[in-house]
Amino acid sequence: MSLKEKINEDLKKSMKAQDAFRTETLRSIRAEILKMDKSGMNREMNEEEEMQLVLRQAKMRKESIEMFSQAGRNDLVEKESKQLEIIQEYLPKQLTREEAEKIISDIIKSTGADSDKDMGIVMGPVMKVLKGKFDGKLIQEIVKTFLSAQN
Repeated sequence: MSLKEKINEDLKKSMKAQDAFRTETLRSIRAEILKMDKSGMNREMNEEEEMQLVLRQAKMRKESIEMFSQAGRNDLVEKESKQLEIIQEYLPKQLTREEAEKIISDIIKSTGADSDKDMGIVMGPVMKVLKGKFDGKLIQEIVKTFLSAQN
């Protein structure tokens, strides 16, 4: 089942259940899907494009949460956090930090990277494996830490 079909199905369920908050969140995802459909691709989105769309939605919510918390708007932080939880249901299972560190460590060993200058060599393969499964900012921090520890 494609993301579009799953969202439409879940949207119907939430509307029948009269879950206004979930309905609003799913409609925002559906709006992004419709934008992609009308962008002139003339084809269905592939799995990677679907994941990128959902990741963008999650990233937007995370950024909003950060800004609202800095502004002391806890009501909006709570709303965005709930939306983020719903959006994360459509992402692959998130890895723990330990699991991500092990994968990153293995990739660093396999690429032979041994200094901060090798960051670019490591980030490509790491992002291929971890994209959508672990936070990109944390991936970058872990890679930097591991590479600087090897000096």
